[in-house]
Amino acid sequence: MRASRLLSIMLLLQTRGRLTARELAEAADVSVRTVYRDIDALSVAGVPIYGEPGPAGGYALIDGYRTRLTGLTPDEAGALFLAGMPGPAAELGLGALLAAAELKLLAALPPGLRASAALARERFLLDAPGWFHDGDRPPHLPDVAAAVWAPRPLRVRYRGRGGDTERIIDPLGLVLKAGVWYLVAATAGEIRTYRVSRIDALEVLGGTFRRPDGFDLATYWSASTDQFLDTLYGERATIRLSPRGLAQLSHLVDPWVARSATASAAGPDPEGWTRMVLPVEGEDIAVAQLLRFGPEAEVLAPAELRGRVAAAARALAGLYDDA
Repeated sequence: MRASRLLSIMLLLQTRGRLTARELAEAADVSVRTVYRDIDALSVAGVPIYGEPGPAGGYALIDGYRTRLTGLTPDEAGALFLAGMPGPAAELGLGALLAAAELKLLAALPPGLRASAALARERFLLDAPGWFHDGDRPPHLPDVAAAVWAPRPLRVRYRGRGGDTERIIDPLGLVLKAGVWYLVAATAGEIRTYRVSRIDALEVLGGTFRRPDGFDLATYWSASTDQFLDTLYGERATIRLSPRGLAQLSHLVDPWVARSATASAAGPDPEGWTRMVLPVEGEDIAVAQLLRFGPEAEVLAPAELRGRVAAAARALAGLYDDA
């Protein structure tokens, strides 16, 4: 523990320049008295560190001195892949590892590149959750992440749509989608996706497991997402949109739905309207969704959906008969 702290003090002085004992104590989460002892230990070990008294004083390394003890541990190197996501890294239990890895990386960079890295951190940030959604805070996420790293099989009690089930799974990877954590895992010869917040109980089992040959998390997730959306939007409606309605399409429906509908679109008719096939989640949801377009969309088929949208439009107009 002390060796790690001494290295951190050297790296902090190397990357930030002169720091006071109090600033070092806050960064290392120790007392000022401990910092004094650590500075003495570094000096005895031959590190060219010196102190200057006064309000503008502090501790610093002699110009040009650079420690070579900046090698990343395996866990820190893995945490670097989350360098743009400090929030999710903390949720995975990797916040401290990420901070240590970033400090070592900065210390290893020459001054010019170090300034560029600091500038990028100041000006770019990934905010994963979508608007009006704070994202998941799954209590078992750190344990799931540890099992993915190890790797270790898990026994979980999962709250699915059909009720609670208990199963043994091999965790293959974690995906953060719009602030929601998903676990991709193999079970009973299948690869399936689980929402981590629906894991009500978890036990890490002994031993390890073999990952499926050729499995790629990104490839699986892309194919799984398309399949899920195709199943979710399992019905189709034929509609025509005015030029204004066509311009509103990507704002009023899911991006996947908009892309699918646009791909099916025929050229504008003589009135300038565009005919297309719109994936819908079911008639109840489709009625509300299509009413968002107002007079800029017309349902052509199926007939029942056309009738329901027409009835809803008449009922809406009836509310304003006296206007």
